[in-house]
Amino acid sequence: MTDRWARAEERYRAREADRRYPRRDDWGLDARAAHGDEQQAGEPVGWDDDDYGTDVIPRYDEEADAFVEQPEPEPAAPPRRVGQRPAAGRPPDERGGRAKAAAGERGGRAKAGSSGRGERSRIASRKAAERKRRRRNLWVVAGVFVLLFVSVAGFAGYKLMGRLTPAEDFAGPPGALVVVAVHPGDTASQIATEMKDKGVVASSAAFYEAAVRNSSMNSVQPGFYAVGVNSPAADAVATLVGGKSRVGNVTVSEGRLLHDKHDVGTGGRYEGIYRKIAQASCFGEERKCVTYEQLDAAGASPDLAALGVPEWAMQGVRDSPDRTRQLEGLIAAGTWDFDPSGTPEQILRQLITASVQRYESTGLLQSGATTGLTPYETLVAASLVEREAKPQDMSKVARVIANRLKVEQMLQFDSTVNYTLDTTEVATTNADRARVTAWNTYAMYGLPVTPIAAPSLQALQAMENPEPGEWLYFVTVDNDGTTLFTDNYQEHLRLVAQAQRSGILDSSRPYGG
Repeated sequence: MTDRWARAEERYRAREADRRYPRRDDWGLDARAAHGDEQQAGEPVGWDDDDYGTDVIPRYDEEADAFVEQPEPEPAAPPRRVGQRPAAGRPPDERGGRAKAAAGERGGRAKAGSSGRGERSRIASRKAAERKRRRRNLWVVAGVFVLLFVSVAGFAGYKLMGRLTPAEDFAGPPGALVVVAVHPGDTASQIATEMKDKGVVASSAAFYEAAVRNSSMNSVQPGFYAVGVNSPAADAVATLVGGKSRVGNVTVSEGRLLHDKHDVGTGGRYEGIYRKIAQASCFGEERKCVTYEQLDAAGASPDLAALGVPEWAMQGVRDSPDRTRQLEGLIAAGTWDFDPSGTPEQILRQLITASVQRYESTGLLQSGATTGLTPYETLVAASLVEREAKPQDMSKVARVIANRLKVEQMLQFDSTVNYTLDTTEVATTNADRARVTAWNTYAMYGLPVTPIAAPSLQALQAMENPEPGEWLYFVTVDNDGTTLFTDNYQEHLRLVAQAQRSGILDSSRPYGG
């Protein structure tokens, strides 16, 4: 802008010099032509090659942030005496023509200046609108920050008031017992919610505060607990961690049956799974329990889906000729938790559902590729392995079962004979073995119609992947549990005689494995 100003001032001074002191050889010439400036074809006289006329002095406008051109006032013509002639060599008509040309030139520049001022006015308007928009955005941002500040301050105040105000709590004493569930992975906060929902404590906050103060909360195990309603939070926590409030916890040993059995020699009762569940269901001073008989009746229900029977076991369960035995094997060996305040059907469903999940975790549903058995048949065969073999021999006994099924040879297991008997022993009588049942493998080919006991996961895995071999026979030959295997029947008979001599079997009773 400084250069432009300098050039404009220089051209203005040159023009004034030409006007005041014209040379004799430039009459009738345009000032620019006299100075040797080249005129472009078609360019109007009176415009130079700059954007603005040389007789316009730039003015800086703060609002528009640009220079605005102001026309420079022309110098007044020198006074002329009355009767004075025009200067020599400058005819009056020429001076009039030059004056008109100059006026036209100024008019053109005025129009151009007017257009430039309109454009600058629009620019100024846009900048003013932009400043207004920025101010509006700043107000919006400030409003958002204020709102956030108020929200945070309000929440902090609420939490502070919560700390200052004690959580609602019962004064006690505790009332009737209710069953509260503690699920695997539950936090103290989740247990507090369960306690509040069951009416044990007045507020979850009170229980949580009491739980945080009791270091024994870390030792609470998943399961079901009987706690009195309307308990003070500290008492509820103490009851939960005390260990005596746990209910609905049952242990099913490997090879156990649903129903009770009695020993031939002693008459002692071998408690079945239903008996174990009934005992574990009792809680409260009034000893509220489900009974053995109620569980037996519930287990015979034709509504298998309500009992939790999986799809892969449905047909096998339906084929059982004895409804009271249809759930055999579907409650797995292990330690289980159930809600003792539920109905017998609900209790059985909880136990069967949990057992099925554990069975399937071993790869049961894919095991048929090795043995050709269905998942339910694999479960049945695993129950035979459980009842016939020591843990170290399970995989070999599983191979004997698979080999005999393959060649369509009777299994002839004493455990299948004893299954339907109320009183049992290791050896069986000829009459027992001759009795035709859906489970007696001395009187039928193939597998029993249902499992004959609760198999362990080890027995199930052994049946899913039997040890390779050609064995068809096995027999335990001494009191240490030594079991020998062979694929030769004569060798098997020799091993049987060895077992008889060691006193393992009653020599008057034919037996076999």
